[in-house]
Amino acid sequence: MFKKLGLQLYTVRDHLQDEASMDATFARLAEMGYTEGQSAGMNVELPCYAELAKKHGVAIVGTHYDYGKIINAPAETMALHERLGTKNVGIGGMPGDARKDYDALMRFIENYNKAAAVYAKEGYKLTYHNHSFEFVKIKDGKTIMDYLYEELDPKNVSFVLDTCWVAHGGADIRVWMEKLAVRIDILHLKDIEPFYDADGKLTQSYTEVGNGNVAWDEVLATAEKIGVKHYVVEQDSRWIDGDPFKSIAASRAFLAKYMN
Repeated sequence: MFKKLGLQLYTVRDHLQDEASMDATFARLAEMGYTEGQSAGMNVELPCYAELAKKHGVAIVGTHYDYGKIINAPAETMALHERLGTKNVGIGGMPGDARKDYDALMRFIENYNKAAAVYAKEGYKLTYHNHSFEFVKIKDGKTIMDYLYEELDPKNVSFVLDTCWVAHGGADIRVWMEKLAVRIDILHLKDIEPFYDADGKLTQSYTEVGNGNVAWDEVLATAEKIGVKHYVVEQDSRWIDGDPFKSIAASRAFLAKYMN
């Protein structure tokens, strides 16, 4: 059982574009019971972003930030995250070349580990968020995710494990939660369902938590066992009636039984 529920704010990105919309959105999220947030796809550099989140009691617990700035401008990046109030400095995915080339993947891991050591000296931790491409085999029968697990520094880099993308990649969510264990500070609660698209092709994509095929009883029991700190709902699209607030309300209602 967990006490606080967060939202990957990319879900409501269209409603966080200026000061007025940020004010209204953070207020609405807090009223719905979302008291933590993770940023992605909005202008966190605006001073009002952090101020308005704090005003409405939404604690920023992590980011998906610009990889180039993380690597090349650590002092500036840490100052921004200090203002945001979080020590988790993250990326939403690796550079494109590292997704298909083993040598590029190794360079990414080396660079990320070097940067993580710099941030760790100031009390920050770099985070990595997975999609499904990490479960493609890239060399010697191993997947990209295998290499990330083996080579990213467990002291300085944590994983933002995304349940939907693990399932989409054909992997077992609970197996990867157990493998990563204390290396997961933020868990993305995202459901997935199969459906036929407009062309009649069977596909799978996001849906509200509890509306798809993720085994939430088992996943959340595992999360509690391994010590996940932040439970963060995310739904990129396919919202109820095209309204992300309706979808996150449905997810919040479903998750209520797991909260205390």
